[in-house]
This record gives sequence, structure tokens and C-alpha cells, in this order.
Amino acid sequence: MRIDKYLNAVNMTKRRSIAQDMLKNGVVKINNIVVKPSKNVAVGDEITLVFLDGEKRYKVLQIPTTKSTPKSKQLEFIEEIS
Repeated sequence: MRIDKYLNAVNMTKRRSIAQDMLKNGVVKINNIVVKPSKNVAVGDEITLVFLDGEKRYKVLQIPTTKSTPKSKQLEFIEEIS
């Protein structure tokens, strides 16, 4: 699954367009490499989101099979590392 779709599907962003903006501005990394919106995500990858006041890291636990998932099931797909 593409990283822009993944961020939206697991409720890390409200809209896919926000995820695409974040990716174009270089604030999203997969395994410490800045990526484009078309980069595919795999189980075990580490996603880093860089904010003004720090960064958050997440581990991909599984890939959703649907376009969106309920917020209550978000922890089945990602695990916050720090």
C-alpha cells in the first residue's frame, strides 16, 4: 500500500491530501529515508513523522485491506515507538 494511502487508512492524517502535503514537504520518513507519496509500506517498516517540536516514530504492524479503519482499531496497524 502507498504511504499516502496508509497514513490516511490508519487515521494518522484526516485526509489523504494532508498526507500528500506532508510527504511533499519531506516530513515523513520510512526507515530514516525521506520518501515520496508513491512509496510502498511493508510490515516492519518504521515511519517517522517530523514535527516542529520533535518527531514521532511508528512501527507498521499490518497493512489494512480496506480504504479506512475505525480509530478504535488503529493500534492493530501501528505501534508508537517514541
